[in-house]
Amino acid sequence: MDTGLHPGVHDSARRLGKGADNPVGRRPLSNRAIVLWAAGVCSLVLSTLAGVATAVPRKGSPYQKLALLTRVMSYVEQSYVEDVDSDELIYGAVKGLVETLDPHSAFLRPEQYREMKNDTAGQFSGIGIEVDVRDGMLTVLSVMDGTPAARAGVVAGDQIVRIDDQPTRGMTDYVARMRGKRGSAVQLLLQRRGQRDSRLLVIQRDLIKVRSVESFLLEASYGVIKVKQFTETVDRDVEAAIAALEKESGGKLLGLVLDLRNNPGGLLDQAVRIADMFIDSGLIVRTEGRNGRILDEERAHHRGTRDDISIICLVNGGSASAAEIVAGALQDHGRALVMGTQTFGKGSVQTIIELEDGSALKLTIARYFTPSGRSIQEKGISPDVVVEQVKLSELKPQNSEEPVQKERDLHGHLKNKQRDQIARRPSGPPVGYAVIAQHSTGGEDYQLRTAYDYLKAWSILSARLLPRRSTPTPAHVAGGGPATSPTGTEESVGRKSSSRELLEQRPADAAAAAAVRGSVGAPIGLSPQAVTGTGSAPTRGLASGLSGLIDEGR
Repeated sequence: MDTGLHPGVHDSARRLGKGADNPVGRRPLSNRAIVLWAAGVCSLVLSTLAGVATAVPRKGSPYQKLALLTRVMSYVEQSYVEDVDSDELIYGAVKGLVETLDPHSAFLRPEQYREMKNDTAGQFSGIGIEVDVRDGMLTVLSVMDGTPAARAGVVAGDQIVRIDDQPTRGMTDYVARMRGKRGSAVQLLLQRRGQRDSRLLVIQRDLIKVRSVESFLLEASYGVIKVKQFTETVDRDVEAAIAALEKESGGKLLGLVLDLRNNPGGLLDQAVRIADMFIDSGLIVRTEGRNGRILDEERAHHRGTRDDISIICLVNGGSASAAEIVAGALQDHGRALVMGTQTFGKGSVQTIIELEDGSALKLTIARYFTPSGRSIQEKGISPDVVVEQVKLSELKPQNSEEPVQKERDLHGHLKNKQRDQIARRPSGPPVGYAVIAQHSTGGEDYQLRTAYDYLKAWSILSARLLPRRSTPTPAHVAGGGPATSPTGTEESVGRKSSSRELLEQRPADAAAAAAVRGSVGAPIGLSPQAVTGTGSAPTRGLASGLSGLIDEGR
């Protein structure tokens, strides 16, 4: 995608990497210094073989192998059939070294590092479109308002046939090709559905600000905030989105869907700030380095907490890293009902170490743990309510057992005399369904509709059944009780009251809660069990928080 975001750089992460790996603040060796040092090692080894008594690296030292590297480089430079670039050889060697560690550690060339910094800063130089390959063709998914692409007339659905005379079929670097220096031009050959002739556009690149947060109101008092990635300004963007939704709702927001689906992660400090908005106290996340050493803990603060809004957090298999930190914290504190499908399962933290030639080392330095002590690595976050994404247009209502005729169809039936005296409740689907269709690919989003249904049902049930002095969120009903510390004692994880306390106060409310879990959200004619299931994630020992850089998980 032209807005394709990548893991970014965070100042605290940079300091963390320097402090942990280079506590005295020495500058890292340059590539040339490494080669010269390796050559020195090689000469020492050769001298020893010749019988000269001199110092060599201790037996078994990994640096002895650098002699092998210099010998291979020497053979390549002297005997390879074509001229070679020594810098490229060094970059390739370092890249291969780092890739032996884990999928998220990486060596970034200078141009890759610059691109990553632009992404996490929330801006880049490009034309302002989101693209993906659909049916084998590079297709425009959306066009950002006020961008060069919008001014040139590009619309969603356009197929990009060529970029600067290069065919896009099979192309993998289309994002890099559409980006470039501000003021430079890129040529796009577009094919629009329903039109026979293609169009050639010459678009001048400009500075594009990435929209990491989108929001819209479903109906009065119920809104959606979608966080696409945790960039540098996400916390301010989410606060602004909440304020805008409240203003549009007349000052009150009862329910919020926090949509973290397909969010690949981003900056850790931003994930912590988002969780802190809705959690009033307790641990948010903890990071542990090598041998279980605690590197950092992040805790919630009471000031500014929005604990008056019921929240459903939507996740799926594309929710990774920083998105899993937010979902895990909200779930462990009972602050939100987590809905959707199992998340990606990236539970590691990366830091960025900037090198003197403009390149950088992205290195995995820690694992993170949720407030209850869970490691998400490999496992992911298990939603409280499992809701698969299905296409409603492919489903058929199963109402064959219902009578064809209703009372109003019977001959001579009694008339409802209140028809003109008492206003009836509006019939038909909730108004939010139409709004969801407008903001969804293909005009439907079953997971978001289900989240909306749950929020509405919870509002109705809490108003009718639950004590007015205690207004728990849906998560309190669906989630578990207090977390248990490693010593076996119960500890509060920031929740106002546990579901156990609530259900013991009023047995009738337990039945109402069960009704919420088991019957809300399925379309007409579908058994709720066929599409949704419940399964709360286990709460284990109470752990503590974290800090560093979270990169994209996919």
